Amino acid sequence: MDAMNLTARILPPDNIVLDLAATSKKRAFEHAGLLFENHQGVARTAVFHSLLARERLGSTALGHEVAIPHGRLKDLREPHAAFVRLAEPVRFDANDGRTARLLFFLLIPETATQAHLDLLAGIARLMSDAGIRQTLTQSTDPREVHQLILTGASAPAPEHADHPRADS
Repeated sequence: MDAMNLTARILPPDNIVLDLAATSKKRAFEHAGLLFENHQGVARTAVFHSLLARERLGSTALGHEVAIPHGRLKDLREPHAAFVRLAEPVRFDANDGRTARLLFFLLIPETATQAHLDLLAGIARLMSDAGIRQTLTQSTDPREVHQLILTGASAPAPEHADHPRADS
């Protein structure tokens, strides 16, 4: 399955939220839990604890106000994704003061290791494009954001990419 089809399957338009007023990383994680519970039937507490547990291993902030909070869930059958743009950046890494505003949330089945890495790499590649980041920051239309993510996920890496780092 190519990147666009995989992204289209795991990122429904309903999982795009623009200008969420979250005052902290934990509040953003709580909202992601609600999104996944309401749209995919995944328990919000399981989502929250999975995201928080992964974040304790090291920040998922990539730079350029981008973060890819992700977690593994034992009973999940397939990956799920959400994109949340915060109204204001929140502190993501207490050690270096790094902030994030563009959040791609990924939930991965506990056993899916290669899929996990491929998804992380694809999102990091997408977010290395300054033009895509700018559009994601400025767009007021969730459908436009969804389409940009889908088409950007299938595009080759941009020549003048900023290359945010992706750590699993």
